[in-house]
Amino acid sequence: MAAADERQRVFDDPAMSISLQGELVQGGLVFGQTLPGATATLDGEPLMVSDDGRFLLGFGRDHGASALLVIKHVDGSVVRRALDIASRPFPVDRIDGLDQSKVSGFTEAQLKKIAVDKEKKTAARAVTAPETFWAGGFSWPVTGRISGVFGSQRILNGEAKTPHSGVDVAAATGTPVKAPAAGIVRLADPDMYFEGGLIFIDHGQRLESAFLHLSRIDVKPGDRIEAGQVIGAVGATGRATGPHMHWSLKWMGTLVDPQLVAGEMPQAELAGSAGN
Repeated sequence: MAAADERQRVFDDPAMSISLQGELVQGGLVFGQTLPGATATLDGEPLMVSDDGRFLLGFGRDHGASALLVIKHVDGSVVRRALDIASRPFPVDRIDGLDQSKVSGFTEAQLKKIAVDKEKKTAARAVTAPETFWAGGFSWPVTGRISGVFGSQRILNGEAKTPHSGVDVAAATGTPVKAPAAGIVRLADPDMYFEGGLIFIDHGQRLESAFLHLSRIDVKPGDRIEAGQVIGAVGATGRATGPHMHWSLKWMGTLVDPQLVAGEMPQAELAGSAGN
């Protein structure tokens, strides 16, 4: 009975048992550290925790005002931390009077291509590395003017479109795109219907970077890459209106804001950036 009681001990917040770095906001990605050997859940979902206690937390664009992080330590103690998740305003553009054919609908051939592409993406996400490649931090894959932000949304002829999945940086076709952090390439395809040239990088623990509309791809699935390594080049392939670098981050199927982890855009690079 005493052993059972010991397993049920709950501590509000033992000193030094958990540290969180990052913004607890909608679209935020948080880097966690706890004691070696611990397990963790977020709102009941199991998290990947490295042997040395590193883990990730992510909060989608429309996440609610709170979340519950539960850490179980090897000594049987349990830490429950209620997290307050701050809301953020996201831009919404309403455009009416458009030709409806430009707003919705695909041909049968297009739908078949989209379905094939979806299968490729699903297969690429079937595995993830246990390593914490993300722990080295993130930098901008391309520097320049930010032309599209995470979470923005268009409402066309009254039809709400999917919110923008990442961040866009205006740059000329052929501008090198660099890996923002180390990882393993899971997908490298030059001809996706929506994305055009597309690369997935697995940063470990189900954190994925995706780069869209590339004009050139310099890596292949299975490649182990380092932060800052050139992986391809900016383009306007797929469904794009002009050359730019689109970068999205997805953690356990939830899109988060790359701009929050990459930090301020280096100002020295802005003056020479191309328009999108």
